[in-house]
Amino acid sequence: MSDHAVLRVKGRVLVGPEEVRGELWVVGGRITYTRPPGAREVRTVAGWALPGLVDAHCHVGLDHHGAVDAATSEKQALGDRDAGTLLLRDAGSPADTRWIDDREDLPKIIRAGRHIARTRRYIRNFAYEIEPEDLVAYVAREARRGDGWVKLVGDWIDREEGDLTACWPREAVVAAIAEAHRLGARVTAHCFAEVALRELVEAGIDCVEHATGLTEDTIPLFAEHGVAIVPTLVNIATFPRLAAGGAEKFPRWSAHMNRLYERRYDTVRAAYDAGIPVFVGTDAGGALAHGLAAAEVAELVTAGIPPLDALSATTWAARRWLGRPALEEGAPADLVVYDEDPRADVRVLAAPRVIVLNGRVVG
Repeated sequence: MSDHAVLRVKGRVLVGPEEVRGELWVVGGRITYTRPPGAREVRTVAGWALPGLVDAHCHVGLDHHGAVDAATSEKQALGDRDAGTLLLRDAGSPADTRWIDDREDLPKIIRAGRHIARTRRYIRNFAYEIEPEDLVAYVAREARRGDGWVKLVGDWIDREEGDLTACWPREAVVAAIAEAHRLGARVTAHCFAEVALRELVEAGIDCVEHATGLTEDTIPLFAEHGVAIVPTLVNIATFPRLAAGGAEKFPRWSAHMNRLYERRYDTVRAAYDAGIPVFVGTDAGGALAHGLAAAEVAELVTAGIPPLDALSATTWAARRWLGRPALEEGAPADLVVYDEDPRADVRVLAAPRVIVLNGRVVG
């Protein structure tokens, strides 16, 4: 297809959960629902069209050792693209991936800057490791460098306690989140355990990653404040292996991680039932491969979220939450076409037939 070709997508265009159109056109890289007059070169694709999928928690430019080179970052981004994931919220990376913004063949990225963690309280080489008196300054810097998000590490194993504990004093978190909001950025936090959640919400946090520590006490608080969660269930599946590896040295932590894992589906379903916004994220780029958004949607369904809402958590609702368009008139043509209706069976997401990014067929 040349730069001036026109693409026609016909069949079922899923503009929204309940809004279906018979076709759309791609002209000049953008979506229109008006047939272009005098189109000379037209490629037609038939099937079920969705907005490009969203992974709201991944890490391009990062592996389990830390920052990676540009070639590895490119491979990660291509892994997402080829799975139909065309919008990424990068929830913390030590690598500079701004060059990806100049590549029309790679997914769009919304960055949260680099993780901000307490000294010796996170994975080595991932984060800025600082003390509470420096938190506001680092949050301000990452708010200016990111794309409207800042990422905190809210809890991690405390080796003296032998278990997960909160990383930040309440007053430091309050001041840091207020500074981020003053600069126009939202704040999210890594949290596995129960201990940090109430203070983060009361401090004004916008989102919590993983959120395995939600309980009947904190779920209503999240719902009241409209704090979103990104459960990353495909990552939580690694908890038993992690727990086994640390069982001898940190038995309390190991048992705690296993409890969080065992109740993971009940936790996510209770959050959804309470009205907490739930979005798809995979935590790819640390230990997990990229391109797992479809698997995460299936996990949300296993947890008890209705298929249409699980689908929306990686398409319409996720894009609205992140301030990016879906399949609206004039929007960039980032879409995926499937052979079957993904609303009827979300497993369809694992087999995209045609992928269109910035109006070009890329897969």
